[in-house]
Amino acid sequence: MPRKNIMSCNILIGGLIQNADLEHARRVFDEMPERNVATWNAMVTGLTQYEFNEEGLILLSQMHSLGYMPDSFTLGSVLRGCAGLKDLKAGRQVHGYVVKSGFEFHLVVGSSLAHMYMKSGSLGEGEKVIAAMPIKNTVACNTLIAGRAQNGFSEGALHQYNIMKMAGLRPDKITFVSVISSCSGMATLGQGQQIHAEAIKIGASMVTAVISSLISMYSRSGCLDESVKAFSERREDDVVLWSSMIAAYGFHGKGEEAIELFNQMEKEGLEANDVTFLSLLYACSHCGLKDEGIKFLKLMVENYGLKPQLEHYTCVVDLLGRSGCLEEAEAYIRNMPLKADAIIWKTLLSACKIHKNTDMGKRVAEEVLRLDPQDSASYVLLASIQASAEKWKGVSEVRKAMKDRGVKKEPGLSWFELKNQVHQFLMGDKSHQQATEIDIYLKELTAEMKLRGYVPDTGSILHDMDAEEKAYDLAHHSEKLAIAFALMNTPDGVPIRVMKNLRICDDCHVAIKYISQIKNRTIIVRDASRFHHFENGRCSCGDYW
Repeated sequence: MPRKNIMSCNILIGGLIQNADLEHARRVFDEMPERNVATWNAMVTGLTQYEFNEEGLILLSQMHSLGYMPDSFTLGSVLRGCAGLKDLKAGRQVHGYVVKSGFEFHLVVGSSLAHMYMKSGSLGEGEKVIAAMPIKNTVACNTLIAGRAQNGFSEGALHQYNIMKMAGLRPDKITFVSVISSCSGMATLGQGQQIHAEAIKIGASMVTAVISSLISMYSRSGCLDESVKAFSERREDDVVLWSSMIAAYGFHGKGEEAIELFNQMEKEGLEANDVTFLSLLYACSHCGLKDEGIKFLKLMVENYGLKPQLEHYTCVVDLLGRSGCLEEAEAYIRNMPLKADAIIWKTLLSACKIHKNTDMGKRVAEEVLRLDPQDSASYVLLASIQASAEKWKGVSEVRKAMKDRGVKKEPGLSWFELKNQVHQFLMGDKSHQQATEIDIYLKELTAEMKLRGYVPDTGSILHDMDAEEKAYDLAHHSEKLAIAFALMNTPDGVPIRVMKNLRICDDCHVAIKYISQIKNRTIIVRDASRFHHFENGRCSCGDYW
């Protein structure tokens, strides 16, 4: 049989890779007595395309040692592989190949290089690569926008989006996924609606990934109805879309609706993945659906053959803890097949606070702080548990430990968007331009609340101070300041949406119920874990959060 020539082997390798048959492609590659640069490029690209990133990098190194220079397509693929591994060391080595090959200012390679740095957590290096590119196109701008969004710089991502438009570059579906996700992170509804309108204008609003981002953005901005509308307008079914909608229901405490949607998803023949089940477990934990949540974990393993990750186990601990099964939750952590992290222990610590279990709280806090001694939230939770039991010596010991270890409490921050401007408030904040008016408004509002039966819950204050000082502190929590500002500056009947970085405290939860009744307003508050819809003196969470 005549020996196959290089070109025919290269065509065969390309065809096998296109059909996702990497095993046979690699066998053909290994059996070739001679290879050219196209052979190496095809095999390296194929490996990284299917996320065999480490093998791709090894092959690139061999290719380079034999004197073959990768082409722009291969370098772009390998850099995406480094991004997938989040391997800065390997990425910097590939950067060296890029410079030697003369592709440093190539649009695709440069964008891939910047993406690698940003995905690996080095936003600054990625931005330098983009800045050095003599010409910037939509791909380069998308890389920068996505990098900023993924690294938590949502405002920077939106700023770059505006610069991109001013430069005359046309956004595409990838642009909109990133900028809508940035609005989701900031919970800025006004900006999100504007960008949604722009996506509609250029015909990108029906793209599956964009719809998924819209569902998340509207949900996280407190507009569940708009999430439902975006989901209902889908043109094709996709597991990501359904999982996003299930997560949206869970985030708003609509556990029954989340379960109903999952059942519908199964009837449609869509196969749930680990993200779907995580969203379901989250929804169950925030609605007290303990038995249903345990059944879903069992279904995930036995029917779908999926292996639970630590996040799934954390949701189960949350389910058990919130429902008062603290001992069972602790045993579950100690006996699960994965090593516990600080987050899962902190989840149980939060349940100890809810159920005022001081002894277990102290024991669990030790586990959290052993794993993450700088976690300020755990110290605060432990101090709150001690304070609720009026164990002021214990509170003092916790505060001393924080001071000795240089741990600072994360301040409670709330914000409200008015006419596309975000107004932020800290507890006792006097810096806002309407601070005096807000203070007067709150005094009058608190007096009216007390006439209706409101009693400040001073037990949640961590300092041993007199009742009057405690009441003043409570009255000036950041969410109360934000709500007062919103009431003062919006027309009657308009729903108010306030966001907060920490869990809403018991006193504020009670107070906002009174405020919603007195002012006849729907008040929607997003805290660190979920949404609360206050209306006519009631909250959607049913006091279970």
